[in-house]
Amino acid sequence: MRVFTTAALASLFAVTAAAAQTAPKPAAEQIAAAVQPLPEEFRATATVLGYEAGKSELTQLRAGTGAFNCLADDPNDERVHVACYHNSLEPFMARGRELRAAGVTGARVDSVRFAEINSGRLAMPKQPAALYSMTGERRLYVVYIPFATSESTGLPKSPAGNMPWIMFPGTPKAHIMFTPTMQ
Repeated sequence: MRVFTTAALASLFAVTAAAAQTAPKPAAEQIAAAVQPLPEEFRATATVLGYEAGKSELTQLRAGTGAFNCLADDPNDERVHVACYHNSLEPFMARGRELRAAGVTGARVDSVRFAEINSGRLAMPKQPAALYSMTGERRLYVVYIPFATSESTGLPKSPAGNMPWIMFPGTPKAHIMFTPTMQ
């Protein structure tokens, strides 16, 4: 029977964890991919957050002067996902990243953020704010309209063909969903 010391086990786990991490792509490639969901007119001026070798947290790859923040694909996530959102959503999005980094998961992330919004600690935009994303080849477009309802917008509460609809009505995360096949 093999006996491992605490130091030997810690070393083994560190090597295993390091091997499980995938090296990020070069910054230029991350930036080019991250801005793909955006309309062309916003791509050159977007701020892009991505990954550097040896770091697990997002870091700024490019400072932008425009209206959008884009997130590069996480090299340690098997799905390919990039997203860009209006600058006014940054406090909400940054808080979500912060909570997940602290180990908060699932619906609890929104529960915490919603409580902070309701208490005035976390602000949501006063005007509609867009988010564009791609997961693999699938595109998704939404417009955040905090606290809006089906009644206040005239939008249905569930998808129906190519029609826009409202998701999470009445919450800080209320948003209009658009089907990319809309003409």
